[in-house]
Amino acid sequence: MTTTPHPLVTRARRLAHDLLVPHAERVDQEGVPASHVEAVKRAGLLGVVGPKEYGGADAPVAVARETAEILAGACCSTWFVQTQHHTPVKLLATYDSPVREQLLRPLATGELLAGIAFAHVRAFPRAPVRAVPERGGWRFEGTVPWYTGWGLNDVMLLAGVTDTAEVVFVVAGAREQSGLSASAPMRLAALTAARTVSLELDGLWVPEESVVLRTSQEEFALVDLPRAANASPAVFGVASAALHLVARAPDGEETARSLRSRLDEVRREAYALADHPVPHACVPDRLAVKTRAYDVLRAATTAAIVAGGGRSMDLGSRAQRLAREGMFLLVQGQTAEARRTHLGSLASG
Repeated sequence: MTTTPHPLVTRARRLAHDLLVPHAERVDQEGVPASHVEAVKRAGLLGVVGPKEYGGADAPVAVARETAEILAGACCSTWFVQTQHHTPVKLLATYDSPVREQLLRPLATGELLAGIAFAHVRAFPRAPVRAVPERGGWRFEGTVPWYTGWGLNDVMLLAGVTDTAEVVFVVAGAREQSGLSASAPMRLAALTAARTVSLELDGLWVPEESVVLRTSQEEFALVDLPRAANASPAVFGVASAALHLVARAPDGEETARSLRSRLDEVRREAYALADHPVPHACVPDRLAVKTRAYDVLRAATTAAIVAGGGRSMDLGSRAQRLAREGMFLLVQGQTAEARRTHLGSLASG
């Protein structure tokens, strides 16, 4: 028996085939164009997790994962820009706030694109960005080390930590303004195309009406831990794309088949753990499976390089691009616990 794919999955596959894959090497060198974001928007993919009553698709989590795999495997830079958008949508949908009624619909429909500026909160007790109450709002001071999608995003979800270890999430305009300036785009070994900058906050003031959530640092860490321990769908998307190259190469079919079997197995385990009814359960198991997913990703992208031979050293090589994207995924969203687990696994062989 076969089932009809969800419409968003069908659109994601069409977008990948018609636009993202044919232009991925050029985008890797030149940057994600606004036209790619518009294409993702037209496909309805910016609203995959948005509530229906606000114009989103409210798709099942399996659909959100599959569309993420497809986009990441086709053009990881485009995936990375648009994946930032879904966290503000989910947060606004979950917590009632004045800014929810103002922004959730344009975000869920894709009229606006959002980015995120809060990974630095994981550095606690260091507080790279401080939030200070001031004049009916909040003043932000410090440095956001990484911000992706600069020049493409309309708004950003920004977080700072108060003197009492409270995390304050606000929505602010993603543009140069009083108290906010951006560095030059970073030149990175992978995903330079995603337009990543650092942000300097020198008294950026945001009104109270723009607050999405205030929570203790302990509560933030409790929610963030299992989420950060789960394997990213992008890992499976990039690995699958690499195995597609391997399968097409001379002498590569058997290798691709073996690695595909390993990939499918770890994917099933990872998603089963992510769907555990107790959100904070099985964190060590999640981290162990995430590390195994990295192992298969590394093997798949290495196999693509080997299968491509000397051609893989050309910057225009698809195998090389996928290998560099795989390297990026090893550290994307990395926590201290994930790093310890991964390093321990590598040390034990």
